[in-house]
Amino acid sequence: MKNILKIAGVIFFLVTSQSCKKWVDYSPHDDFQVTDLDYLKSESDYRTMVISCYSPLQWLNQAVPIGDIASDNSVTGGESASDVLGLQQIDDFTHSPNNDYLTEIWKSAYEGINRVNYLTQFKDKNPAGTAISFTGKDALYGEIYFLRAYYYWTLVRFFGDVPLFVDRRLTLADSKTLTRTAAADVYKQIEADLNSAIGVLPTAPYQPGRVTKYAAQALLGKVLIYQNKFDAAATMLENVIAGPFTLVPEFGDIFLQSGENGPESVFEIQYSNLSPYYNWGGATRGQGNYAVQQCGIRGLNGSSPYAAGWSTNLPSADLAKAYQAGDQRKDVTVLDIEAYKAAHPEYGITYQVAPYKNTGLYNQKYLPRKGETSGQLELNYLNNYRTIRFAEVLLLAAEAYNRSSTPNDAKAQTYLNRVRQRAFKDNLHNITLTGSALTNAIWNERRLELAMEGDRFFDLVRTGKAASVLPKFQANKHELFPIPQQEVEISGLKQNPNY
Repeated sequence: MKNILKIAGVIFFLVTSQSCKKWVDYSPHDDFQVTDLDYLKSESDYRTMVISCYSPLQWLNQAVPIGDIASDNSVTGGESASDVLGLQQIDDFTHSPNNDYLTEIWKSAYEGINRVNYLTQFKDKNPAGTAISFTGKDALYGEIYFLRAYYYWTLVRFFGDVPLFVDRRLTLADSKTLTRTAAADVYKQIEADLNSAIGVLPTAPYQPGRVTKYAAQALLGKVLIYQNKFDAAATMLENVIAGPFTLVPEFGDIFLQSGENGPESVFEIQYSNLSPYYNWGGATRGQGNYAVQQCGIRGLNGSSPYAAGWSTNLPSADLAKAYQAGDQRKDVTVLDIEAYKAAHPEYGITYQVAPYKNTGLYNQKYLPRKGETSGQLELNYLNNYRTIRFAEVLLLAAEAYNRSSTPNDAKAQTYLNRVRQRAFKDNLHNITLTGSALTNAIWNERRLELAMEGDRFFDLVRTGKAASVLPKFQANKHELFPIPQQEVEISGLKQNPNY
């Protein structure tokens, strides 16, 4: 009956429309449809859409635990061998192209790129063909270029050669036409975007979390080091070192709520508990930092400042042993729950021993704390990721000077020892090594300073040490993670070697 009525309706339309003297233009609004023509009509539209380009940064929160779980810094932990299976596979180097954590990183990064490309596509004229000009538009686009560079930086570190597109959004029609672009060319685009951003961004954020010129310079310095462009990296990083940043005297203060966006922060990914999120179907896609809940102490009770979690991403005993006596970073990075319980009997602490891969240690940098979440508690922790800290800039510059075409080990030592002096609160632990011995000291310092912040695995890969440090690591395979299987099947992308 419904089909008959539809056919009759079409016939009626054709008959009656031919007798009309003029046609009435169809508007998608008649069917409550929204099209491109509804967007980017004003300065406010542009600024609002830029904010949406930041959102996928939050969705990449699992990239940080993966960077440590895949290394010697931590183990997956959890309830059992099948709990958070994707992370267990990465920990054991049994991950496959069907890994849901890796697929989410791929999807989130490309969602960010698609959002950015929409804005770059309509930078000069909006979809209706109208030019929209306003004060500060160029600086706003500096944020856009930085974000695209960051998303591609994430993709190239994880997957190597990836599809590269910058002129427009991808649509479903593009799915069969995608090809992988050589990592070297992806890096060229990242550099180009960061240089464009540097040319227009302000030196100070007008709102916490906004990208600045210094953030773009710091990321570019890091990107250059990953390509062994040490001379250029040293020059770029000097701009940041000459900026307004300082090392926070107390290392632990950096990771407190009160320490967010502080004097050591070059760039932080912002998280919030102001709009409580309840969607377990998209656990990583709220405004809260889901990874905080993951690393908490299972079944924790008592009056300590910490909240319970799921005993995931547990620091390894090897990491704990790597710290020298007197290094204040150890107790900030690694929480020994039994030692903490013994030191604070007044808290009346009870907890459940991590059921799987227990180390007795917890990731204190991002350990969940009471009162820092809301709504669906597990999904709404407000802890920012300290994505680029001034301490890392100093260590990157130290490496750049040490490995440059004309090494300057004196300057490399100066920057390295600034970080160590904060760690030990004295000058007695300064390093005077030179050459390759200094290189290894800098790499070791990166591990100690940046542990549980997501860099360790990628540092081991880029320095050629992964195969010798990680027992299950297979050379010529595990340097990269596999391309998600659905991208191989739908878009016909070639898989990474040996997967």
